[in-house]
Amino acid sequence: MDICNAGETLEWRLIMKGFDKYQKSYFMPPEESYDWVKKDSIDKAPVWCSVDLRDGNQALIEPMSLEEKVEYFKMLVEIGFKEIEVGFPAASETEYNFLRTLIDRKLIPDDVTVQVLTQAREHIIRKTFEAVDGAPNAVVHVYNSTSVAQREQVFKKSKEEIKQIAIDGASLLKKLADEVKGNIHFEYSPESFHGTEVDYAVEVCNAVLDVWQPTADKKAIINIPSTVENAMPHVFASQIEYVSKHLKYRDNVVLSLHPHNDRGCGVSDAELGLLAGADRIEGTLFGNGERTGNVDIITVAMNMYSYGIDPRLDFSNMPHIREVYERLTRMQVNDRQPYAGNLVFSAFSGSHQDAIAKGMAWREEKKLNTWTVPYLPIDPVDVGRTYDSDVIRINSQSGKGGISYILKQNFSISVPEKMREEVGYAVKQVSDEEHKELSPQWVYEIFEDNYIHYTPYFQISECHFRQDDGIMAEATIQYGEKKTIVDANGNGRLDAISNTIKQYFGITYELSTYEEHALSHGSSSKAMAYVGITHDGKNYWGAGMDEDIIKASIHALVVAVNKLPEMTKDDNHQDDRLVSMLNYIQTNYQTVTLENMAEQFHLSEPYISKYIKDKSGKTFGEHVAHTRMKRAKTLLKNGNMTVENISYAVGYQNVEHFNRTFKKTFEMTPLQYRNLSRE
Repeated sequence: MDICNAGETLEWRLIMKGFDKYQKSYFMPPEESYDWVKKDSIDKAPVWCSVDLRDGNQALIEPMSLEEKVEYFKMLVEIGFKEIEVGFPAASETEYNFLRTLIDRKLIPDDVTVQVLTQAREHIIRKTFEAVDGAPNAVVHVYNSTSVAQREQVFKKSKEEIKQIAIDGASLLKKLADEVKGNIHFEYSPESFHGTEVDYAVEVCNAVLDVWQPTADKKAIINIPSTVENAMPHVFASQIEYVSKHLKYRDNVVLSLHPHNDRGCGVSDAELGLLAGADRIEGTLFGNGERTGNVDIITVAMNMYSYGIDPRLDFSNMPHIREVYERLTRMQVNDRQPYAGNLVFSAFSGSHQDAIAKGMAWREEKKLNTWTVPYLPIDPVDVGRTYDSDVIRINSQSGKGGISYILKQNFSISVPEKMREEVGYAVKQVSDEEHKELSPQWVYEIFEDNYIHYTPYFQISECHFRQDDGIMAEATIQYGEKKTIVDANGNGRLDAISNTIKQYFGITYELSTYEEHALSHGSSSKAMAYVGITHDGKNYWGAGMDEDIIKASIHALVVAVNKLPEMTKDDNHQDDRLVSMLNYIQTNYQTVTLENMAEQFHLSEPYISKYIKDKSGKTFGEHVAHTRMKRAKTLLKNGNMTVENISYAVGYQNVEHFNRTFKKTFEMTPLQYRNLSRE
């Protein structure tokens, strides 16, 4: 559409040709009623009938084998389905044999009813009853097509002739039911209801009911299918309301719906249809079925669950259900499939993550039993999902709240509020550079590298305290290869150590933030300390972890001070050229050599080697090995690559050399590290 200037007529341009050959093909009921609109929700679960093994199976490129069908049937029983359509036994020997297998192996529980489908044709009906003989409880579902298009184009029969087909089929069902073993119930569908005059469909259904004469003890099922969905959901609901109000024997009739999803509204058809008077839903797991599929029973059931209604089906182990479904059908559940997809509970957005994290904290703080967490319609745990891998997902779009939540949920690290923004930026930068989602373990490693293990310039290897007009500290400061003992006093232990650092380096800063908490319980539990310092209006952060909270605090302070710009100003510290060199090693760690570095920086190899050693305190080889080992740790933790392939991936052509270097660095073999990290 082109929007013209004010006062001018809107001009329409034809975009997609051929639309004018289509028209509405549904029929409104002769008496329009919208009582269903007055209801705002479904108040109880319907009778569920899974048609996975018939409608779903016939839509598969490679239909399930006999044993696969048996396994699928058992899963449906475990979920809680009490009515399961098992096939069209007269259609093929495969379908016939499956039903007989269920019966002969006594695989059908006493409280489960199997359902079979048959056209309203005598020989097909008779074959169907042969197949169902001996089933403890069975529904024989007979159908014939009733739409205008089918009557005119396919069968070339009048309304009365079409109705008579239904009556004859119903009569034969009633006769044969007395000749077989088992408790047989009847179901009728005016197939192609979507293109049938609503009052005529009711007329046919009532004619069938007159044959069956349903009672309270022997109810009949009238099933209304949207075989090919062709109307908006509110139209379908109005049609169902008319059907419900005009069926004979209504108290003894179970009004069933069989929605398909051609317009993408199968779930809406089912839900509004239930509001309009339906009692039963036929559908499939994950919406598998002909064309765009059947209604997704999982979505309809879980929608009820999210309102506090027991769906009478158990989807508490959704990952298992999905695994069995994908394996047996060879179909894939979409990542965005409601309640079951990989990403449906995932939050990458920073604002969403922050809201979820705060909502979870609020719920815990208030000890709430009801679920009100923002952005999560249900608790993922209720369907077998986990918060650490399914809810808060970390990439370059994530926020400080989500990253902090991951650290808290998985590693008991409660990042101080003032520290979270900086930690968030550090993590997001890695994701942005790697163009990858970060696992919780990877997030932890980034935190570890930046806030626990960051001591490039100096460390405090030892310290002692005595009470002397406050606290006197004796600290051993290791700066490069040099160790110096420095004395200073302070108001407390941390203040005293801080003063030794200021004295030795001739720097100034303020201790602005200090927080601590336990990581675990028990005598050997570790403590976590966080220290923030302020210099020239900017905050610098460090963290420490130790069984001794004082040691943890001192280490956190040391990390924070190591980040001060002053620590790089001395000739013995890193300068711009060294940073560039180290950045080059980081980027090219797999193949870097002194030769290509010499070419890159236009310097001789001996000069570069000496320069790196003098300025950083580590040799070129040590920097390369450190970078490679760090990457190897990540690959060992987060993937399934072989040690040999990891060796090649990080730049070692000889796996034995890789193994020796790894063991020397971490005092364990790569395999030992992998096993330990996954315990």
